[in-house]
Amino acid sequence: MRRTYLIAALLYGSQAIAGPSAPADDLERLLAEKGLLTRLEQVRQSAGNKASELVFTALGFMGVPYRRGGNSAETGFDCSGFVKAMYEQTVGLILPRRAEQQAASTQKIDRSDLQPGDLVFFNTMRRAFSHVGIYVGEGKFIHSPKPGAEVRVEDMGVAYWRSRFDGARRVDASAPELAADLRANSSVSPAR
Repeated sequence: MRRTYLIAALLYGSQAIAGPSAPADDLERLLAEKGLLTRLEQVRQSAGNKASELVFTALGFMGVPYRRGGNSAETGFDCSGFVKAMYEQTVGLILPRRAEQQAASTQKIDRSDLQPGDLVFFNTMRRAFSHVGIYVGEGKFIHSPKPGAEVRVEDMGVAYWRSRFDGARRVDASAPELAADLRANSSVSPAR
């Protein structure tokens, strides 16, 4: 996917394409407006390679439409399909399909311990763990929100998300329920 290459180029120190209408400039401006450009550079420098790769890959799917039951850029994503696809493509780990199953199979962490790549859960349908996204840092997460919307970054501090926060989880590939699903990275194709 073209956006993935642009984000990778931007965040790994490449210069943006010259000219006011260049796509890389538009992407850089969007990331700066969302307050993510500086944070993503910090993540790239300090986070583990897989966590930063996961966040960068997820950002490359911004704008993909929501689709209930969707699990690919071609068909669109729902929230858990998006998380599942990002982990499979970047980490080579197959997470369960549904948000509540993803919560049950991951390690509970305190909100103050959130790191880029961790999962954040919300109660949006009057039941626990009905929505999931990927934490990108600075109190923001990326997700596929709802019908009619697209994959986007949002602030967890906004009243809607703050009041519905259901917990944070970390994917532990050594956990017995996930270790069986870990695949060799060489067999997983990266997002394009």
